[in-house]
Amino acid sequence: MTATSDLAPRRLRDIFGTFASGLTVITSSTPQGPAGFTCQSFASLSLEPALVTFSPARTSSTWPALRNAGSFTVNILPAEHQHLAGQFARSGTDKFAGVSHTSSPLGNPILDDALAWIDCELHAEYDGGDHTIVVASVRHLSARTDAEPLLFFKGRYAGLSQARLLEAAS
Repeated sequence: MTATSDLAPRRLRDIFGTFASGLTVITSSTPQGPAGFTCQSFASLSLEPALVTFSPARTSSTWPALRNAGSFTVNILPAEHQHLAGQFARSGTDKFAGVSHTSSPLGNPILDDALAWIDCELHAEYDGGDHTIVVASVRHLSARTDAEPLLFFKGRYAGLSQARLLEAAS
């Protein structure tokens, strides 16, 4: 393996893409109606207190609406919801068109059949270059155990078994 100091955005994306991540849709109820966006930069941060983190792009037109709402739900997507990852990643469309959901205890959309959901309140925000680092306090959560997660690996959507095949083919 040869080290490189090439930090061009394309090179960074390729290298960072070798780290498989789960996919989430962050949703909220806003005065304009339900809003949400796809986010792969979600992680648990702390157990005591219960905190999570994610990082929306500074160019996001959806994050300001969720921030202003003050609470939101992290919907962790199962492998069969690849279409929702794509739908909520698009700008300028009705992201909730045809999407079934219920309300969380904080009143935010929980996508039907989400692998897990985590109801949160905004705790803090930090500068993260071309992204904002969001820290959120966990208030309510639930998960199912009968499905595998949707992953993003090497620029593609994959389930666990597909990610193994993609890696073997590389």
